[in-house]
Amino acid sequence: MGEILQRLVVQSTLELDREWVESEAVTPSASPSPQTQTFAQTPTQVVGGGTKLSLNGRIVPLAWKQWQVGEIIHTGISDVGIQQLFGLELLSTRNWTRQPIQWFSNPLSTPLVLVAHHRDAYRYLDITEFAQQVGWQFQAQGDTLALTSVPARLDIIRQETQLWGFRIVLDLDRPTPWQVSRSPGEGAIILNAIANPSLIEQFTPPPVVEDEEDEEDGEDGENEGDEGDEGDREDEGDGEVLDNQPTIRVETNQTQTTIGVSIPDGLQLHVFSLPNPNRLVIELRPNAMVEKDILWAPGIWWRQRTVTLADTQFPVVWLEVDPKNPQVKLSPMWSHPTTQVGTAPLIKTAQLWKAAAAINGGFFNRNNQLPLGAIRRDGYWYSGPILNRGAIAWTDQHQFKFGRLSLQETLITANGERFPSLFLNSGYVQAGMSRYTPAWGVSYTPLTDNEVIWVVQNNQITAQLPGGVAGEESFVIPVNGYLLTNRGHDPSAIAKSLTIGTTVQIEQKTLPIEFNNYPHILGAGPLLLQNRQIVLDAKAENFSNAFAQQSAIRSAIGITANGTVIITAMHNRVGGRGPNLTETAQLMQQLGAVDALNLDGGSSTGLYLGGHLLDRSPHTAARVHNGLGLFRPYK
Repeated sequence: MGEILQRLVVQSTLELDREWVESEAVTPSASPSPQTQTFAQTPTQVVGGGTKLSLNGRIVPLAWKQWQVGEIIHTGISDVGIQQLFGLELLSTRNWTRQPIQWFSNPLSTPLVLVAHHRDAYRYLDITEFAQQVGWQFQAQGDTLALTSVPARLDIIRQETQLWGFRIVLDLDRPTPWQVSRSPGEGAIILNAIANPSLIEQFTPPPVVEDEEDEEDGEDGENEGDEGDEGDREDEGDGEVLDNQPTIRVETNQTQTTIGVSIPDGLQLHVFSLPNPNRLVIELRPNAMVEKDILWAPGIWWRQRTVTLADTQFPVVWLEVDPKNPQVKLSPMWSHPTTQVGTAPLIKTAQLWKAAAAINGGFFNRNNQLPLGAIRRDGYWYSGPILNRGAIAWTDQHQFKFGRLSLQETLITANGERFPSLFLNSGYVQAGMSRYTPAWGVSYTPLTDNEVIWVVQNNQITAQLPGGVAGEESFVIPVNGYLLTNRGHDPSAIAKSLTIGTTVQIEQKTLPIEFNNYPHILGAGPLLLQNRQIVLDAKAENFSNAFAQQSAIRSAIGITANGTVIITAMHNRVGGRGPNLTETAQLMQQLGAVDALNLDGGSSTGLYLGGHLLDRSPHTAARVHNGLGLFRPYK
């Protein structure tokens, strides 16, 4: 089997190669020929597809498509999914229509190459011929693609101690699909194999010992974003790794074996395959980053590498996007399109909005699941900015602006009285007046006790209502108006001016005024870079000292000198915690950003592409309120 894989260069690739123009395939800005478009992007006759895969009876989330070319049914599986769920390592490529892979093979001597097809929000790899060569069989069953394969035999597990950590080698009799699952301090390798019974005896699971007291991350404060350390501890350590031996356990059933490995402090899990003989190698090392530079689609690069600051190394995963490419569009998105209330995993939100790629966005209150910052899309404020915090704004003509942003709203009565409205469609609580429009949702539920609510329809006060106890009653937001709510202050003075029948209007402007010209805005903070200079000032954006000083996993967005947008996930440094805010700004500089903004981080950090998170296991990622989506036109 290993020799077959060494010789294999997928036949479908060779057949299609005769009809492709290499310069068109490599250069993202080139216009594809009709033949290129037919075979690489839009299969002519789609005959099936779905979002689930049954791998020898084990159901996993995975996008797939089947299409017919002549008499042959071709099967495509999403590229990131096939890497994460089958173990096929995607290698760097400058050709978005060809994806070299490594899977029990030597990519230097005989690279394996699969044809890529873009459809909807996914990049599918045609594995038809590859599957035939390795003995996989497919059958479409509604939304599920059932895959069966002959399980490998696992006879020997070898352990080696290295200067940099530990190596565990699994000897297999054939190549087989494998998947890695990560959680803090623990890794599991699930492979389609049957283990020798002696291995079960040799690696018996240790007895479970419960700690007397479990450490838990604190919840967000009422008006604080989630930049906490949930999930950060998985890569921490002091570098003294050889004193803490990993524990291995082996569990097996009829077709599947799970290798559980404890991960010592300061080490990360890296798994890869080798040919001749077939082996699966598990390494626990200080830095497990696998460098990639993949042209994923026209105008979209997937990159990851270790970035060095002074004597410190950070694993960084990012997407570099050309917004000028007609196949790319950036838009804010949130967990529930019809309301600003709620959170969801970034994967679910991206799939709901049908985004090809995404990154988590601004801050939110994890308790009541409400936004705490600017969200503007197509000229509508779904959530207003707060506290003069940093934001990124852009137009559909690819103009971008980074800066600290405030929104000033004033309610003006017919006789000229003026009342400031402090916040628009926001979960931020402060004494004074706030406003809620239909963009917030169909109703508003008071956030504090004893609010006074005015109903405005067609620019006229139509009702004044008591808000009562916070969280108990919801008030319908009129589709032809909005709600005003007064918190904290004595409402009697305002009530005299806002009687039923009073005509009112809203005066609105952004500060700086230039932000008015941008239909799309996403707020977070602090602002990191402007014109290549670090402009970090957490205090000016009303962040706490603790927030400003902490080190944590980070998300950030920036723009380069040539106009490309960078969306970035930065994880824990080798042997320690994630970057602080200054290091985050410096890392963005190294990636080429001239302007940059910090986004929500910690357990909220997530970078999504083609159906999956690139930077972390979804088991370690928290639910988020909003994000930035990258959309491609559907065909």
